[in-house]
Amino acid sequence: MNVFSSLARVARGRPAWALLLFFALAFQVVALYFQHTMNLLPCVMCIYERVAMFGIAGAALIGLFAPNNAFFRWGGIICWGVAAVWGVKLAHQHIEYQFPDPNVLFGPTCELFVSFPSWAPLNEWLPSVFQSYGDCSMVVWEFLGYSMPQWLLVIFVMMLAAQVCVLVSELKVLITTLRGEPTATDLNR
Repeated sequence: MNVFSSLARVARGRPAWALLLFFALAFQVVALYFQHTMNLLPCVMCIYERVAMFGIAGAALIGLFAPNNAFFRWGGIICWGVAAVWGVKLAHQHIEYQFPDPNVLFGPTCELFVSFPSWAPLNEWLPSVFQSYGDCSMVVWEFLGYSMPQWLLVIFVMMLAAQVCVLVSELKVLITTLRGEPTATDLNR
């Protein structure tokens, strides 16, 4: 049995999806701790990064609902990938706001207010979580010399790498199944 077969088997169980949900929610708790206890005001990009992390939590809930069902498992994997890629993009953009190119006279700037669709105004529904008050370009917190968006980039890249590993394992099992060959997940039943 190889690593991919093991990953595919793990993705068909609830503990893996529960672990993903735990990490996504733990990062949300940390963000709220920074906001409400340490009084670090979240900026527009912080809020969007928070939404991306909620996207990963939502993906985990989809997979957790019925991990043995291919529809829910694949739905969770795809949503996980989309949210993680979006998080990587947002964190990278946020880093550019904090550390602009010194050779550019007018660097990138972030919006003043969050912009959610009219059918989901999260900042109006739950302003204590989704309202922005800070400046995207300010570095207000560092750990080991890295700012919060830099750490978020690391976190989102790690979540994306985990998603890619699970996706590859699922694709490998799918291809093996389509060929009519037994898979390691079939042999272990």
